[in-house]
Amino acid sequence: MVVKEFTVDLNKPLVFQVGHLEEHYQEWVHQPIVSKEGPRFFANDTMEFLTRTKWWAVPVIWLPVVCWLFAMSVRMGHTIQEVILMALFGVFVWTLIEYSLHRFLFHIETRSYWSNTAHYLIHGCHHKHPMDSLRLVFPPAGAAIICVPFWNVVAFFASPSTTPALFAGGLLGYVMYDCTHYYLHHGQPSKDPANHLKRYHLSHHFRIQDKGFGITSSLWDAVFGTLPSSKIAAKLS
Repeated sequence: MVVKEFTVDLNKPLVFQVGHLEEHYQEWVHQPIVSKEGPRFFANDTMEFLTRTKWWAVPVIWLPVVCWLFAMSVRMGHTIQEVILMALFGVFVWTLIEYSLHRFLFHIETRSYWSNTAHYLIHGCHHKHPMDSLRLVFPPAGAAIICVPFWNVVAFFASPSTTPALFAGGLLGYVMYDCTHYYLHHGQPSKDPANHLKRYHLSHHFRIQDKGFGITSSLWDAVFGTLPSSKIAAKLS
């Protein structure tokens, strides 16, 4: 018996279609469609609205939270210099989290209906429609939920007075990451390092998608051996 391969209808809501691709999903999702107009995800208007986020919502919502958390650590007795050092450490740790999430979660191989569906929502949609400007930064509602376990992890290892500043450093790193990511797709940098980062990231989308997982830098790609090949790297320089 010959089973007809499932075909995604791009004119219909995509989220509950892509799972049917099963083992063909990975090939499909890594064939990008370059268009500023993103697809519809859900038939329900409310759910559809929640998937769309303007880039400026990220700094507008989260930078006041970052400042408030820094102020908490200051009120608990830490100096400005100490808070700055904790913030820098938090940003540094974020760069490793950024790399790890992108490499091991966002690029996980999926085959089943629900795993394909979840992957598409988390990251697959970005690879399929890389220029969709309203689905490039993480929705604030989802980010708020994820902040809870991250806060608990920081609180487990740090003291009550250092937890706010350390967490704020990581949150600041996230804001920098999301804004940088948006700029790399939609900005037109003419000078390095921004110009190099743009070419480096677009290479990940359009040339070699299992390398070059860093967004704000290639540091962890160098550490863990996931830099693009020397031939590709030469084109990026």
